[in-house]
Amino acid sequence: MKYIISIGGVTNGGKTTLTDQEPSNCCVVHQDDFFKSQDQIGEDGFKQYNVITALDMDAKMSTIYAWTENPVKLEKSHGINNALDAEIMPKSNHKEEETHILIVEGFLLYTYGPLIDMLNQHYFISIPYEECKKRRCSTRHAYLSHWLVIQ
Repeated sequence: MKYIISIGGVTNGGKTTLTDQEPSNCCVVHQDDFFKSQDQIGEDGFKQYNVITALDMDAKMSTIYAWTENPVKLEKSHGINNALDAEIMPKSNHKEEETHILIVEGFLLYTYGPLIDMLNQHYFISIPYEECKKRRCSTRHAYLSHWLVIQ
């Protein structure tokens, strides 16, 4: 069995923090790993990182498709021992059938149809506006020269 679980939500909402606590038998695909280079990011007075075109969705989908074809290969490349599956999912009657879990996280997950069609379970994290604003204002990314904060 293969399961693809999505964790979406606002920027600085805790998605990466949550997936960093992943069970040891899961693979995680982080949206932040698929941003295009700065020279490929559109501008409208400032760099447009909050739109789907800022992401290399072909590369992201290729990673997900590779996992669907051979989850063990991707798991091994992430140092995952799939023998731990039994702790989370009951054993199947079919010896060759193991449980594999892929977690996909990011704030733009639910804007890309081909990805949505692959997801088995969806989760959306929301936090209060003031908390999100506080986190976003305190976050500094090397690729961002400034933040636009709406008061």
